[in-house]
Amino acid sequence: MPYLDQLQELARREKLAELGGGEERIAKQHAAGKLTARERIGLLLDPGSFVEMDKFVTHRCTDFEMSDQKFLGDGVVTGYGTIGGRSVAVFSQDFTVFGGSLSSAHASKICKVMDMALKTGMPVIGLNDSGGARIQEGVESLGGYAEIFWRNTQASGVIPQISVILGPCAGGAVYSPAITDFIFMVDQSSYMFVTGPDVIKTVTHEEVTKEALGGAEAHMEKSGVAHFMAPSEKACLQSVRKLMSFLPSNNLDSAPMVSSMGEGNGDPTDRDCLKISKTLPDSSAKPYDMRDLIRDVVDDGEYFEVQPGYAANIVVGFARMGGMSVGVIGNQPAHLAGCLDINASTKAARFVRFCDAFGIPLVTFVDVPGFLPGTKQEHGGIIKHGAKLLYAYAEATVPKLAVITRKAYGGAYDVMSSKHVRADLNFAYPSAEIAVMGPEGAINILYRKELVDAEKKGKVAEERARLADHYRQTFANPYKAAELGYIDEVIAPEETRRRLIRGLRVLQTKREKGPNRKHGNIPL
Repeated sequence: MPYLDQLQELARREKLAELGGGEERIAKQHAAGKLTARERIGLLLDPGSFVEMDKFVTHRCTDFEMSDQKFLGDGVVTGYGTIGGRSVAVFSQDFTVFGGSLSSAHASKICKVMDMALKTGMPVIGLNDSGGARIQEGVESLGGYAEIFWRNTQASGVIPQISVILGPCAGGAVYSPAITDFIFMVDQSSYMFVTGPDVIKTVTHEEVTKEALGGAEAHMEKSGVAHFMAPSEKACLQSVRKLMSFLPSNNLDSAPMVSSMGEGNGDPTDRDCLKISKTLPDSSAKPYDMRDLIRDVVDDGEYFEVQPGYAANIVVGFARMGGMSVGVIGNQPAHLAGCLDINASTKAARFVRFCDAFGIPLVTFVDVPGFLPGTKQEHGGIIKHGAKLLYAYAEATVPKLAVITRKAYGGAYDVMSSKHVRADLNFAYPSAEIAVMGPEGAINILYRKELVDAEKKGKVAEERARLADHYRQTFANPYKAAELGYIDEVIAPEETRRRLIRGLRVLQTKREKGPNRKHGNIPL
């Protein structure tokens, strides 16, 4: 074949591959308010950076007349490109080809790009939009899923893995995103469930919509499966780009350092945090929004919160301090008084472990009155789930800094990055209350006789107030802990930013190695 004819044949095949399931199915995809696989990649990656692999792959199934139904690419677009100039691997399922269903060839394409990512140390981003396993291929399709799951597990903690759900993701397909580090969903168009509404109705006679069962809102607020929710695909993919700006490419690299933030000279590292004193109420019983305090401390007030709709009694997210990427955790007094419960413990534990795996320092703001009491929590396993957070902090070897803003009571004091689980720098405000329990409960034990005498005299309220104040002055303050070396320094709130940044800088060279073992046994 002459050279020009060869080029024309190549162009024909490329155009055919880029059409996916054809113009009619692309029109249906757009009519449903969804983008095509290639359009999504175009929004996710830096312009012109995408390099496609396996563009001409087709399935190998001959049963059920499948040999007559072949599309170049077989329902998934794979390759690599850049985000912010850094290399990433990507696969994007094409719903216009067999509903994005996974065949052995489809799975092999995904596995190939994952293998390449692991060998080269670049993150993997999967754009999921699939009807599930391709039924015509039977166990071959199931085997393809398992091959992906195995690679997800091998890559865990080595390269960041991001899953973006941009349509249906059902049955066995959900377990790959579940193993990955972060899941993004789009409101009203993303769905994840092991068994769909029809199966549930048949088996349990329960009627439920796809949205209520496994929509973005359900997984953001109820299950905790999703980490981010966006109103549109475009906004979702922009959020993925933003998340990537905080993360290193792999566990041996450092996260991107931003030398100058904001306008002009950026956010000075030594500026005072003037809003904290206004954020913290005079009374330790009054709530406040911990996110307001965090935003006053971090660079340019930018706090990229993770799972904002789930377990609202604790906040986790990424920020920068002095240009360094950090993971920021804080108890949230505005919800459940900031108590730790089952959901908050698991949410924070997973975030702490991610940051530790990828060398991202941890900054913790502590205001915790204890673990949430009640039979529902105890019977739900608060002991086991609370231990996950304790285990995560104790296991983490990245720089760990903590600031006790107000309450740190009981076992929750130990759990929240205390000196005893090997935090590197622990600060406290003068308003901090560090004790076994709060004054109201403590005086019932410590001053039982005095309260009985006061009750006889009809002055129990006055005596309780006096004893509680005495307890606060004597025990529930930061100075006893500081005397024992459990608090490195009691600081004024306005000093928070510069103290933390100085600490982060000196801890950049931290090296800490645990005992030689295959792996620990976290209480799952």
